[in-house]
Amino acid sequence: MTDFQTSSRPRRPRPKVVTLTDAAAARVRELMANADRPCVGLRVGVKNGGCAGQEYTFAYAESVEPLDEVVEDKGAVVLIEPKAVLFLVGSEIDFETTRMSSKFVFRNPNETDACGCGESVTIIPATSTEVS
Repeated sequence: MTDFQTSSRPRRPRPKVVTLTDAAAARVRELMANADRPCVGLRVGVKNGGCAGQEYTFAYAESVEPLDEVVEDKGAVVLIEPKAVLFLVGSEIDFETTRMSSKFVFRNPNETDACGCGESVTIIPATSTEVS
């Protein structure tokens, strides 16, 4: 039998699952400041739906769930749902305002397709070799 010893060596910091542009961070901070009830951040996920197969989801997060991936970027807090982590690894979240709409936009290297209306996408989860 081998005895395992714990190391006092600090662990290297993990890379963030997603990053936020300045515009996205400002919008998240604004949403949190104007929320009807206290929130710790914006919860981001992925669900099945839409014509391309998957859609990004957003919700106010009143608390951090045990398996949430907490991303703090530019003074904004985003919580990534555990089921969505491998779909979102390496993504940048932006917030764009045009004459017709204002919305969060994902630049996701794991997307393989998107529908014509831009509301749904096809995402392939990252592999363990891509994550490390």
